[in-house]
Amino acid sequence: MARPRVHDLDRLLDAAERLVVEVGAQGVTVRSLATAAGVPNGTIYHAFGSLGALLARVWLRAAGAFLDLQTELADHAADPAAAVVSAASAPAVFADRRPEAARLLITVKKEHLLGPQVPDDLAGDLLALDKRLIALLVRLAVRLWDRRDAQAVEVLTTCVVDLPTALFRRAFTAGEPISEASRIRLAAAVRAILLLPPPRKD
Repeated sequence: MARPRVHDLDRLLDAAERLVVEVGAQGVTVRSLATAAGVPNGTIYHAFGSLGALLARVWLRAAGAFLDLQTELADHAADPAAAVVSAASAPAVFADRRPEAARLLITVKKEHLLGPQVPDDLAGDLLALDKRLIALLVRLAVRLWDRRDAQAVEVLTTCVVDLPTALFRRAFTAGEPISEASRIRLAAAVRAILLLPPPRKD
C-alpha cells in the first residue's frame, strides 16, 4: 500500500478531531473514523500504526497550533501585563480560528487521548510542548517581575491556564462562541492577580 499523501493525513486528523469533540475519545473507532474521513481502515494503521497513536497526534497538532498562537500573542503585546492578558485570552482567539481544536483542548482530558503506551517520537513531542509552555511562562515572569522562580511561574499558570479554563469551559462544552463579557472578565481577573507580586519562598 502506498503511503498516504499529506492532505489525506490532514483529512484523517481533521475527522478524528471532529469525532473526539462529538463523541469523546472512547467513542472513536477505526471504522467510524475511516467512514468519517472517507478512507479505508488500513490507511489509519498504515499512516499512524494504531488508532491510539493517531489520537495522540490529533492532540499534539491542536496543542502545538494553540501554543504557537499563544506565544505570538504574548510576544507582540505592548507591555508585560498586556502580554499575560494576551496569553490568557489565547483560547478565545484560537476558538475563533479553529473551534473544534479549541473545544478538544478545553473539554477533552489529555489522558483520554494519550494512552499508556505513547510511541517514543510522540512522547518526545509531548515533552517539547511542555518545555515550550514553561519557557513562555518564565519569559512572562521575567518581563513582569524579573523573576523565574517556581512561585512566579505558578501565579502565571493561574492566569494563563486555570482562569481561561474555568471561564471558558461552559461555552466550549456547549459549542458556543466565547462571549465578549467572558473575555472582559478574564482580562480584569488577570490584571487583578498581577497587582500582587508572587510570594517568595523562605
